Amino acid sequence: MIKVIGAKGKIIDVDDFLEKISIFAKKNNVIIQTFDADLVFGKNHILSAVDHALRAIERKTNTTNSLEKEILLYASGERQIKIAIKKIGVKLRNEKMVFVFVNNKKNETLNHIIKDFLEMLCLARNDNVIEGDEKTLIRFGIKENEIKTVMNNKYADLILEKVALVDIIK
Repeated sequence: MIKVIGAKGKIIDVDDFLEKISIFAKKNNVIIQTFDADLVFGKNHILSAVDHALRAIERKTNTTNSLEKEILLYASGERQIKIAIKKIGVKLRNEKMVFVFVNNKKNETLNHIIKDFLEMLCLARNDNVIEGDEKTLIRFGIKENEIKTVMNNKYADLILEKVALVDIIK
């Protein structure tokens, strides 16, 4: 089961925030990756990154040593994890975040885990932060002349193309 959610809250200490996520994930036997919502263009952006990451691990073409990092790599459209973290990873004082949860639990069990997770981090679920716009594309690094080549309803395709290109640039 894969679930993508948005949330709002404050990050005061990035290392502490990420450590809490890691401990929670291990305790609940779930993979969790977090992203800066300002660089996410819809749920399909993250679902595609998960799909590519799972496939890379299955084919043993992964670049990183964990599914979480591989998802981050694909979601960023980059081939180096340091650049990926800097680009799409959470940052100090981020107020809008996107999370992906990956496990083999039933939907209702995963929903309960997500509820506990948000409470632990004092975050409010807000899936509206997942939706991107033209500014998201520009922050992601897509040039204005590229954006002008497609209609508004195809903006997501520009991000999905960047996710898919990671396989080629690896």
